[in-house]
Amino acid sequence: MNSSLLLTLRRLRAPILVLIVVFAVGMVGLVLIPGVDENGEPWHMTVFQAFYFTTYTASTIGFGEIPHAFTDRQRLWVTFIIYASVFGWAYLLANLLSLGRDKAVRKAIMDRRFHRSMEALVEPFYLICGFGETGHLIARALDQRGRRFVVVEIDETRTQEVDLMDFRQVPLALAADARLPATLVAAGLRRDQCRAVLALTNDDRANLAVAMTVRLLEPNVPVLARAMTRDTAANMASFGTDHIINPFAHFGEQLALAISAPANYQLVSWLTALPGTRIDPEAAPPRGPWVVCGYGRFGREVVRAFHAQGLEVTIIDNNVPDDPDLPVVRGVGTEAAPLSAAGILSAVGVVAGTDDDVNNLSIVVTARELNPGLFTIVRQNLQANRPLFDAFDADMTMVSSELIASECLAVVRTPLLEPFLEVARHRDADWVHALIARLEPVVGDRAPAIWSVALNISEAPAMYRLLMQDGHATVGDLMRRPGKRDECLGCVPLYLRRTDEALELPADDLQLQPGDQLLFAGRESARAQQQSLLRNEKVRDYVLTGQDAPAGWLWRRLQRPRSSRPPAARAR
Repeated sequence: MNSSLLLTLRRLRAPILVLIVVFAVGMVGLVLIPGVDENGEPWHMTVFQAFYFTTYTASTIGFGEIPHAFTDRQRLWVTFIIYASVFGWAYLLANLLSLGRDKAVRKAIMDRRFHRSMEALVEPFYLICGFGETGHLIARALDQRGRRFVVVEIDETRTQEVDLMDFRQVPLALAADARLPATLVAAGLRRDQCRAVLALTNDDRANLAVAMTVRLLEPNVPVLARAMTRDTAANMASFGTDHIINPFAHFGEQLALAISAPANYQLVSWLTALPGTRIDPEAAPPRGPWVVCGYGRFGREVVRAFHAQGLEVTIIDNNVPDDPDLPVVRGVGTEAAPLSAAGILSAVGVVAGTDDDVNNLSIVVTARELNPGLFTIVRQNLQANRPLFDAFDADMTMVSSELIASECLAVVRTPLLEPFLEVARHRDADWVHALIARLEPVVGDRAPAIWSVALNISEAPAMYRLLMQDGHATVGDLMRRPGKRDECLGCVPLYLRRTDEALELPADDLQLQPGDQLLFAGRESARAQQQSLLRNEKVRDYVLTGQDAPAGWLWRRLQRPRSSRPPAARAR
């Protein structure tokens, strides 16, 4: 018997016992109190007759008196049964209604429903631990790509919100503590369909526990973990966590890149942004003296990045840092006095990096009034305050939830993106500008979709069979439009990995080999059309040779993305 039914019966134990007592006492009275038959002779009900009469009387149905008319004593006893049964049923009904407000019962029912859904899940999925702002952004992006995900969130209210969101696919959410190994196992950690675990809670200790559990129970499952401090990140790295994301340290690295190589920073930001996000050109942070307001976890990483570039920094904070070499002005920075004392009039930029959004906006507004030419960097803590930050229009805005989500998706979407980004960070400006010039006509001012193609039997069966039979195809062939082979798909090849080599920006005439892995950037529609070329032999032959073009109705059916078909159709 499942726990939800046991818990329900336990909560209803008292009213059920009351009804049983009412039935039993009523039956005993009916059996013992004598009646009179048509001949005036005394008679007694049998146990079955008493049970039958009590059943339809106590349930308020009321068929009449059996088998003979009752005496006054019997009618008096029946009156008692009626009032007692009404009380019993009212007591039971009140308890039934209260079950809807019982958190334990509600959780048991939700857990039972979750376990049934998990048993029916046969598709690959990602396990997201923590459904705050970052988890929501990642879930939304995965859903847009047709990828399933399972949410583990300790806050029951948030798990209920998951069901109310307009995801394309039915999400699975479990209200439980992700720090417990049993929770992760119940959420599918040990299932073959689990592709990765994302530890995104707002508690570093919880993320550390999740990462350690996965490493010990399922070492082959990748783990992406959020760490808000360098100490936690080092602890995670000590037992082999695959990807550790410290948003403050990551922003510090991006800031240093933006100062030293602005074009490289623009390219990396473009490729790691959430798909479809509007990307506005950003001016490079200027060199010169800076004022940093707030010397917490974020402020320390920013100051470290400025010092790495040889820039002068003055800090405004109520707490004096331990380092005596750091120039510090006591205060918050929301008023003109501490800003002026920190040299805002001669500074080239200001960083508002406290953990309070209102203070951060107040800092940059006041600083701009004192020095209108300042370069402004502002930290946004909550997604709900986006309209305020958009209205201010800072030169750079740091949103930790978006930064973590972008980094996670860069790894989840394709493992090939990370090595390509490492190459892009160290390339010269001419190489970067040439790549941006190729991408801009394809995707405009929106962040491109990023996807990988593996030429193997599972992901590209049609192309793999051709190459295994000594057929020939080039990188450029993968960018032909199915249905109109002379036109190009809206995508650009970024990276190619083979067993013995890796090539960035592979040439269109490069011959493909079985097992090649390629990274593309472009429009989402291009990815969907490319799939038909890789999987369907008729489409492949037409694209490569120009013969046997698929009929119009068949082509429209083939180019439709699999994820857009109804779930029932996919199941069949």
